[in-house]
Amino acid sequence: MLEKGIRGEQTVVVTKELSAKEMGSGELMVYATPAMIALMEKTAYTSVASELEEGMGTVGTLMNVSHIAASPIGMKIRCESELVEVEGRKLTFKVEAYDETGKIGEGKHERFIVANEKFQSKADAKLEK
Repeated sequence: MLEKGIRGEQTVVVTKELSAKEMGSGELMVYATPAMIALMEKTAYTSVASELEEGMGTVGTLMNVSHIAASPIGMKIRCESELVEVEGRKLTFKVEAYDETGKIGEGKHERFIVANEKFQSKADAKLEK
């Protein structure tokens, strides 16, 4: 049973591939918002993965974040997540990202617990229609 308070942390270094220009989310060579969001999702889902029953996983359903400061290529990014609410299969996380000078992003992320095979089969079935 998952309980509030589970924390996660991930770090990356901003590369050209993670820039807004390369990811298509802007024209500048700074850390892209989609890259920050992906890091926040990874931090949240990996924080609870070992607590789930075998064959179970989580899928992201809501991301509401602010990207409040730019980070240049070469800067180290650290993301933190905290599971702040558990409602049945719905998990709510507080997510924050920092570069070497301070906070660059913050917000709320929701995930739902799913049976991996069943979920994948249902998604794959859309191709058969």
